Amino acid sequence: MKPKHELSEIVRGYSKTFLQKYPQSYQRLKTLDAIARCRTASLGGHQCKCSSCGTEKYFYNSCRNRHCPKCQAVNRERWIAQREAELLPVPYFHLVFTLPHELNQLAEQYPKQVYNALFYASWQTIKSFAGDEKHLGAKTGMVAVLHTWGQQLWLHPHLHCIVPGGGISKQGKWKWSRNKGKYLFPSYAMAKVFRAKYVAKLGESGIKIPPEIRRTIFKKEWVVYAKQTFSKPEYVMEYLGRYTHKIAISNHRLERVENGEVTFRYKDYKRSGKTFESTMKAEEFLRRFCMHILPKGFMKMRHYGILASKNKAKELNFAKKQFRQEPWKKVKLKWSEIAIQRLNIKTLKQCSKCKKGIMEPVGVIHPERGPPMFKLNPNLAFVNQQPNK
Repeated sequence: MKPKHELSEIVRGYSKTFLQKYPQSYQRLKTLDAIARCRTASLGGHQCKCSSCGTEKYFYNSCRNRHCPKCQAVNRERWIAQREAELLPVPYFHLVFTLPHELNQLAEQYPKQVYNALFYASWQTIKSFAGDEKHLGAKTGMVAVLHTWGQQLWLHPHLHCIVPGGGISKQGKWKWSRNKGKYLFPSYAMAKVFRAKYVAKLGESGIKIPPEIRRTIFKKEWVVYAKQTFSKPEYVMEYLGRYTHKIAISNHRLERVENGEVTFRYKDYKRSGKTFESTMKAEEFLRRFCMHILPKGFMKMRHYGILASKNKAKELNFAKKQFRQEPWKKVKLKWSEIAIQRLNIKTLKQCSKCKKGIMEPVGVIHPERGPPMFKLNPNLAFVNQQPNK
């Protein structure tokens, strides 16, 4: 179902007043500009003509920005297909490592260091418990995906992780975690180790935690949430796929954009996950969204241990051999293959008018050349963008 409104509509309509009130970094401006231009004539595309009735239509290119809600479906399915080739016939656990909200101010100021420390501390926690003979005594792996938002777009940095229920022992054999992989590690103990490793790593990166915040975060309990195992390994990546290419807000959650305000739906998990609506000024909505634009080149999905890229050919295949599985090989899929096989989308579109012919390409629409508008005048960025035809 087509959404009522799109994020690009809000960016195009309210960016001028937003930027006057809240100046943004070059990286955020680039991202907003890409979202505003996504699937418009400014990015180029193709002119198509129906093979039956002759109707002409234009199909514009996507921006392919990882923060754009319209450009994630193909990337998500490609990622899932690649990860499915790595699965072992063992139970998997979904763990969530969450930073206390007292660190949100530092996350706004130093996102790269704060989020890198989150990845580091989470893996070091899993690695230390896995290496301990009391808990496992084997080398395991982890796939981690960073989310920085809550349902109302406030900062809420947390890491979604998938960890197999076991690992490769020093003797070179697969070793199950407790109850044949049905129990991983104690959450309360992991939370304490996670807190210590995180604070230490953040300090190593040169970020000084203010004394009052430091006292507070050491007094409160940190959260490491371990969800139950999956009934079948093939469900693992489909589940994690919901998180990998998710952005702060999808177009389908936008309910109304009118009178300078944006209304969107959100779930309140403190109230049994019931759905409510939140209304705010468009400028405030864009301000919150921009908090979740990641630094340039920052990797929001990372792989560790036997699931790390450098270890798959040797250690992962070693485990697969024990389970008599086919060896892991890198999966390469074209976007057209993903569209047909996984999204059930025909690459040649049927004519919406006559329902008989196929819309065949007859011409190319070249993208605009020259520097982006925000380079010339940040206050005029995204203004006068033309909507899709």
